[in-house]
Amino acid sequence: MAPELTGTPAERRRLQHREEAQRAILDASEALLLEDGYEAFTMRRLADRCGYTSPTIYHHFGDKLGVIDALVDERLRRLLARLRHVRREDDPVATLKAMAKAFVEFGLQNPIHYQLLTVPRPEDSPPPAAAEEAREFFEAPIVSLAEAGRLGAHGVEETKQCLWVLLHGVISMQTARPNEGWSKTLLDTSLDSLMTGLLSSAPRENGGSRRRKERLGS
Repeated sequence: MAPELTGTPAERRRLQHREEAQRAILDASEALLLEDGYEAFTMRRLADRCGYTSPTIYHHFGDKLGVIDALVDERLRRLLARLRHVRREDDPVATLKAMAKAFVEFGLQNPIHYQLLTVPRPEDSPPPAAAEEAREFFEAPIVSLAEAGRLGAHGVEETKQCLWVLLHGVISMQTARPNEGWSKTLLDTSLDSLMTGLLSSAPRENGGSRRRKERLGS
């Protein structure tokens, strides 16, 4: 059931026109990026493509990065929907692997949008909100591993960087060379190897558990 519209007829028309303009601009942006890539993307070409003037585009999105962020954020919402449906296992490693697979699937299915995630950003420009939410999803099981003492000498930040490099490498190489004959178990094998290298052999006992064993003479 459609949500009930509120406001005066004039306000509803303005809202509808705003949504239509933003949709047309984003659709044109996506088409240009798919056709020619990020480097060839300009606000002038976007204005020619969508039928709205450059000032109108700036009014809705601020600048080129604002348009790109809005488009990426929209696509990343689909990734977040997948991550929310990943089953949280008792073992954080299993959860992390399931999330990694969902992320790689997204990157391979949306190569242009994934590429936009890796475009260098101004230092004072925060990433899209959906990108931050996705980062938090991945960070949670890694933090759980750290709290259980299973990262050994490796901290949360180093583990996150290692995982990012691995996933980025898998997506980038398979996108650049789709006919290479990649192993169907490449991602599983790579994740297993990474986690074997990062994880300690057994969870570290916390201080309370160790003291209780000492009192019992264990």
